[in-house]
Amino acid sequence: MWRCSATVVLLTSVCLLAAGCVSQTVKSTSVPPINSPTETVADALLLDVGIAVFDPGLDEVPDDDEQPVYTEVRKAEARFMPNQVAQAMQQSGAWGAVRVVPDPERVSDLSVHGKILHSDGERIELQIQAIDSRGYEWLDKRYESHASSYAYRTTTRSTNDPFQAVYNTIANDLLQALQELRDIDRQNVRLVSELLFAQDFSPEAFEGYLARNPKDVYLVMRLPADNDPMLERVRTIRERDHMYIDTMQAYYDSFGEEMLGPYDEWRRLSYEEVIAMQELRAESRRRLIAGAVAVAAGIAGAANSDSYEQAAASNVAIIGGGYLLKSGLEKRNEAQIHVQALEEVGMSLESEITPQVIELEDRSITLQGSVDDQYAQWRSLLAEIYATEIGNLEQPEASADTL
Repeated sequence: MWRCSATVVLLTSVCLLAAGCVSQTVKSTSVPPINSPTETVADALLLDVGIAVFDPGLDEVPDDDEQPVYTEVRKAEARFMPNQVAQAMQQSGAWGAVRVVPDPERVSDLSVHGKILHSDGERIELQIQAIDSRGYEWLDKRYESHASSYAYRTTTRSTNDPFQAVYNTIANDLLQALQELRDIDRQNVRLVSELLFAQDFSPEAFEGYLARNPKDVYLVMRLPADNDPMLERVRTIRERDHMYIDTMQAYYDSFGEEMLGPYDEWRRLSYEEVIAMQELRAESRRRLIAGAVAVAAGIAGAANSDSYEQAAASNVAIIGGGYLLKSGLEKRNEAQIHVQALEEVGMSLESEITPQVIELEDRSITLQGSVDDQYAQWRSLLAEIYATEIGNLEQPEASADTL
């Protein structure tokens, strides 16, 4: 009986392994279209959007081989993905200027922040939050999408990003929130943005114009006087800042174009490696489990055998189970080889994503450090320009209460 039992267990284990190799995965390739606003609004009511460079999410990456993350690639994605969202939003025609900004604290009518929770060629997961200048939260949502192998075919890659569905969905969700605003709400958003920018450069001169309610939302308490000279200078400084950010936007666009080729290739290889690793790990687990079952049955059979034939059958089960265990470990090692290959691909991309020197319209400036550092240097320069232009102007007088 033990001979039959051990043989049956071994055959069952082999059958289990063979059956487990059959799998089917179906992924959707549909991309939702970009929605357009239902009503036309005046240009003065169009809200500007600042999409901050995403948090690459490197602080929460698990320290294992199940989800390999490559630092330089993830940092590049943190600059690439916001630009994809910006392009999707611009297609709706519902916004003013939509810019990628290096400083997450920069004042915009609507500030969009993102965090990369997971990203490889097969799956992307983002956490997106959007807050207007008043402090009202428009969106706080997690987005996830799986790419299809069709996304990496040459004809498909020329028209859509493999994860274009995520970017279009984010743009549509933000448009839906925008359309819930009244005109007076839009006016207040733009007004608060201007006053916050003014307070950044001259907190004493513009103190008391804004206050926060218990929900941490900004309220306009009073307005500057008409033709206030300090406000006029703040507006001039703000226009210069917009021009700089527009120059930075050209940099992000160029960065995205230069990155797209190697990044697409990395994602294609990453997709293949991720799928291969998933299949290899699944097969490894099946072989390890089947082998362990066969070895256990063989050992039990050997312990209870009372004849040569039963002992031989048990040994066959042990040897067969040991082979499955060995085969499973070999498959696991093969998966590790794929991890190393993926790491090499990620490291090879590092040379393609080096930040460029920024060219301004009126001068050529070499800003040292990261993009964040460069923008901080620019803001310091703006503060110097503002201080020089203000001179000994008197502080503004308050006018009537606001809306």
